[in-house]
Amino acid sequence: MIISRGRNYIFVHAPKTGGTAMMMALEDKAKKDDILIGDTPKAQRRKHRLKDLPARGRLWKHATLADIDGLVSPGELETMFVFTLVRNPWDRLVSYYHWLRAQGFDHPAVTLSKALSFEGFLRHPDTVRSLTSSPAEHYVTDAGGQERCQAYVRLEHLNRDLKPVEAHLGFRLKLQRVNASRREADYRSYYDDSLAAFAGEVCAADVKKFSYKF
Repeated sequence: MIISRGRNYIFVHAPKTGGTAMMMALEDKAKKDDILIGDTPKAQRRKHRLKDLPARGRLWKHATLADIDGLVSPGELETMFVFTLVRNPWDRLVSYYHWLRAQGFDHPAVTLSKALSFEGFLRHPDTVRSLTSSPAEHYVTDAGGQERCQAYVRLEHLNRDLKPVEAHLGFRLKLQRVNASRREADYRSYYDDSLAAFAGEVCAADVKKFSYKF
């Protein structure tokens, strides 16, 4: 996440959507007082600034607008340009699974991914609960329950969807691919018809909102 009062924007980093690449592109032109929250190089150098900041929730790379309540007031939030990245859910799930399997930290999702096949992981009740409770709009919904997002940038239509973001920022963004998972390039190869239908149901909110298709 980046909170930039100098440029009047908030970038919300939803998981496995290309957000680290966006963070790094924005960091290149970060202002001195921008609040950078994440594990990118400049965010790590500024990590000490996060200590004791007033916030309702956890200040981490995938913080939501509700989490930063108190750090950003409701009145201020109304005036800021909020944007986030979104990604085809079927593709994102494949990326998420393979990313988890490569991790070494202790987390139930990591353990689950290493113990199960992709289908077993996706159909597991814990995975289903996690996915259904956190569609894209979850990340850009404030503490009062209001969705606030001026631009949902679809990863598959990056150049087109970035235009309003770049118009607000006043400069072009150049995103480099980072944190790529080791996986087959075509996400469709991981699904049969039944699993594809199941994933579409689990991620129905994003499928409907952004008109995604398998």
